[in-house]
Amino acid sequence: MTSAEIPLTGGNASSFVVRVGETVRKPWTPPSGSVQRLLTHLRAAVGDLVPEPRGRDDGGRQILEFVPGAEAMMQLPMTGSDVERVGASIRELHEASASFVRSDADVWETAMRRPGDEIIGHNDLAPWNLIRGGGRWAFIDWDGAGPTTRIADLAYAARAFAQLDHEHELDGSILLLRAVLRGYGAEPEERARVVPAMVERTEAMRDLLTESRTSGAEPWASMAADGHGGYWSNAAAHVRRHRETIARAVR
Repeated sequence: MTSAEIPLTGGNASSFVVRVGETVRKPWTPPSGSVQRLLTHLRAAVGDLVPEPRGRDDGGRQILEFVPGAEAMMQLPMTGSDVERVGASIRELHEASASFVRSDADVWETAMRRPGDEIIGHNDLAPWNLIRGGGRWAFIDWDGAGPTTRIADLAYAARAFAQLDHEHELDGSILLLRAVLRGYGAEPEERARVVPAMVERTEAMRDLLTESRTSGAEPWASMAADGHGGYWSNAAAHVRRHRETIARAVR
C-alpha cells in the first residue's frame, strides 16, 4: 500500500477497500465487470444517484468514484421527508434498471436467496449504503447487485429505512414506512405485496447469517458472530408478528 492509499473502514462485506484521491479501489471479483456495466447504464439514467464506474487500475482493482459525505446510518432516525426522498430514489433506480440489457456473460453474486429475476437490483438498499453529502445522495456498494424483483428490493429497503424492528416503536416505524411507499409512488397492488415481501426478505437475511455459522462463508460468519445474527432473528420475528398491523397501516 502506498501513502496515497487510505483504507476505508466500516463496511461488512468489503475488504481491502481504499481511497486513492477522488476514487475508491476494491478487489476485482467475477461480478465486477457486470457491476460496472450496470452502473454505467444507471448513471446515464439517474446521474449522481450512483457512483461513477471507472474501470480497472494497473493493479487489476476495480475503480469507482469516491462519493463524499456521511452514511445515512450515522444520521438515524431520518425524517419523513428524507425517507420519502429515499422511496422516490428507489423508484428511479428500478425504472432505470428495467431497461438494462443483460448479457449471457454477466456474473452476479447475491448473498441472500433470490426472490426472482424481474430486474437487476442492488439487494442491499439501506442506510449503511446511502451516502448523503450536500445536496447529493448516492447509493454505494453495488457488488451484491443481481436478479431480484422490484417489490423485494423495495421491501428490504423500506424496512431498513423505517427502522421497522424490535428496537423501535412500531407506530413511529409505520409512519416512516408510509413515507417510503409514498415517495416510491406505490400502487395499491404493490402495497398489498410489500409486507409479505418484507417478511420474506428479513427472514432471508436471518437465514443467510444462521447458515453461515455452519458454512463459514465470509463475511457473514463473522457478522453472525458479532451479533448481526441475533439482530436479524429478532427483526424477522418482529415483522412477522406485526405483519397484519403493518399491512393494514399501509393499504
